[in-house]
Amino acid sequence: MQNHLSSNLLSKNIKIKIHRNITLPVVLYGCETWSITFEEGTQAENRVLRRIFRPKRDEVTGEWRKLQNEELNDLYPSPNTVQVKKLRRMRWAGHVAHMGERRGIYQVMVGKPKGKRDQLEDPSEDGRIILR
Repeated sequence: MQNHLSSNLLSKNIKIKIHRNITLPVVLYGCETWSITFEEGTQAENRVLRRIFRPKRDEVTGEWRKLQNEELNDLYPSPNTVQVKKLRRMRWAGHVAHMGERRGIYQVMVGKPKGKRDQLEDPSEDGRIILR
């Protein structure tokens, strides 16, 4: 995929369509349950966008440079993947909240799981921890 996004044979519009229709759905699949920081998500998306939009020649020095984050946001004005992940996570939380208290996932989300689970006993005389 990286080779296609860096290729000179494809136009920027085709690369953006590949990113929007192939890369993003794969990256966002199941994101409701991930824990990802804003920086990690932004770095990953900007890395892909920098491949699509390629380096630019600086007008003053004539040297090639990477595009700044603000320039990338201007060139690709769609929602940030981190924002999409947060929205999906909130939608999932709302869905779980409507499930009701009897469902296990609701109890886990609220922090009150019930049922049998291996519990730690006090360490025995020799210092080992025994699972019941």
